[in-house]
Formats: sequence, structure tokens, C-alpha cells
Amino acid sequence: MPPASTDARADLVALCERGIDWRLGQQPVWGNEAPLRDAAVLVLFGVLDSVPAGASNAVARDLDVLLQRRAATLSSHAGQIAFPGGRLEPTDSDAAAGALREAVEETGLDPRGVDVLGTLTPFPVPVSNHLVTPVPAWWSRPSEVAAVDSAETVETFRVPVADLVDPANRAMTEHRFAGEVYRSPAFAVGGRVVWGFTARVLSRMFEDLGWAVEWDERKVVEP
Repeated sequence: MPPASTDARADLVALCERGIDWRLGQQPVWGNEAPLRDAAVLVLFGVLDSVPAGASNAVARDLDVLLQRRAATLSSHAGQIAFPGGRLEPTDSDAAAGALREAVEETGLDPRGVDVLGTLTPFPVPVSNHLVTPVPAWWSRPSEVAAVDSAETVETFRVPVADLVDPANRAMTEHRFAGEVYRSPAFAVGGRVVWGFTARVLSRMFEDLGWAVEWDERKVVEP
């Protein structure tokens, strides 16, 4: 039997306590002489609605994660699917506060229904010159969400985790950065392709959480 979503919450808390070394098993570009700007994203899991996943595996079929698509007109990561979040402001007390503030501004969610579970090790993203802290959270009291500012976000949606870890929906992307071709994990679900930073974080989290299912890394999709 797949674990209950409440078990998933306990898994996420334990992951925050253990931490993640993002360099292991990854192929990012770590070198960058320019100072990286601090940012944070909210990795929000929960039972978001009554629509179960189409896939059936080791993850509860009612477990979801909140994602959004960035506007195509943005200067960095344009059109990509991403977590809610952004650059930290001087008024943010810490990365968790910044991630939650950004999520409220971008999706309109009610922060009173979000339980922050901890933070993960900051992840360097040289292509946009940011040092991003993933902030796992649990949606204990879901609220309505939408793309609040169309200049930044064009859609907000939930994705069943069981569909993300389904081997049929896993692939790699190949893209060029600083003159070299890099391969990174991707998820192709419901006509959308999740790749880049967001896919790296999800892929590594699923592996460390024990939610990942073996998949064919020879499969390549266009980002």
C-alpha cells in the first residue's frame, strides 16, 4: 500500500533535518566569480484536491506539489515551470519568510494554512546569478491560488507527485551553458515539461526521500 500523505509530511521533515548535498549526482555549473544573490522558493506539498494521480507507485496518489509557469517575457528562466519564490528582501527575517512572502504575492495563497517544515541547503543557480534556498512546506489548510501578476506568472497549478515519479514521465534534457552541453533531469507530465533548477530539486528530493522509481535516463525531451 502506498504511504499516506501524512507519512510524506514526516518524510519531508526528516529530509530537512538531514539536509542535501546538491553536488552529489548532479551536473551543475558551480563556478561563478560574481557574488550570488540570495533567493528562496517554497516547495509546497499537500493534499490539494480530490483528484488523484493517474500513476500508482510507492507515493500516495493524493500527494501533490504546487508549481507555476513563469511569464515568457521575464529576463531569466522565461517560460519555465517553477516553484513560487524569488529574491530575498531586507525585510525578510530568513529564507523561509522570504519564500512564503513571495508565494503569497505570486499565487495569493493564505499563509495561515502553510506549515514550513524547514529549509534545505542553498542551491547555486549561476545562469541567473542566485543562491536559492528550497523551503519544503506542507499545505495543512489549502486555499485558492491563481497567477496574481501576469507579468511574472501565467498559470499556477498542482501536480500529483506519483505522476512526477512515474518512469513514463521521467526524462533528461540537454542544454548549452557557457559553451558546454549539460544534461539534467526533467519531468514531462500533462503536456508540460519541468526542467532546470525546479526539476533538479524535485529529482534529488525524490531520491533522498525514497520516493523515486527507476527510470530510463537515455530518454531525452526538449525543454
